[in-house]
Amino acid sequence: MRHRCISSFVMAFAVWLPLQAQNGPVYATGAMRNTMFNGQLAGLISMDSLAVPGTFGIGPIAYLRGEVLVVDGTVHTSTVNTSGTMVVDQDPSVTAPFFVHQRVTHWQEVQLPDSVTDLAGLDRFLTERYAGLNTPFAFRLSGLFEHVEVHIVDVPLGTVVKGPEDAHRDNKHFQRSRIEAEAVGFFSTAHKAVFTHHDTNIHVHAITAERDWMGHVEALRFVPGRTSLGVALP
Repeated sequence: MRHRCISSFVMAFAVWLPLQAQNGPVYATGAMRNTMFNGQLAGLISMDSLAVPGTFGIGPIAYLRGEVLVVDGTVHTSTVNTSGTMVVDQDPSVTAPFFVHQRVTHWQEVQLPDSVTDLAGLDRFLTERYAGLNTPFAFRLSGLFEHVEVHIVDVPLGTVVKGPEDAHRDNKHFQRSRIEAEAVGFFSTAHKAVFTHHDTNIHVHAITAERDWMGHVEALRFVPGRTSLGVALP
């Protein structure tokens, strides 16, 4: 009887262990289209509910007053002050009108071909490799970025947003070259205008290793062999 109990415990533990190692599903709160076309600017999700280790997520701050990037439970925000300077902080009290996040317990390392060196190439690579899975997932690119361009949404308070032009008219643009950084993104072929734009399957935010520069990625070039890619397949 004792041996039978031990065997049952070992089998139960063997089943429990891989289940605990599984990544969670991707959760989308709100939708980009509702914010951009219907003026839904108020926060629908608070970052303090996501500020736990293992959570990764991206989106804008409520009323399109900045950007949010959650990296392993740390909530990074980027806003623009009155002098036009980027201000990066850690603030779990902010909310977002639309947001996408995933609980990640492990990243599967993926070898990038030398031909994949920019954001468009990364989009094509992920689409060719993973579109057949029909499931969204987070990914993480880290290492040496040759050049990165980001924007921060900075809609003046009181603005009525009736379309993307209203939402992006006051964007502030920043760029850096030859920096150590990481980009957290989400891939999906089924969430256009929810958490990806209509013409891409990825939505990406980037932050420097020093955590002093962050935004929504518009363009990115990275160095083959000096960057690593991890995907969080559910």
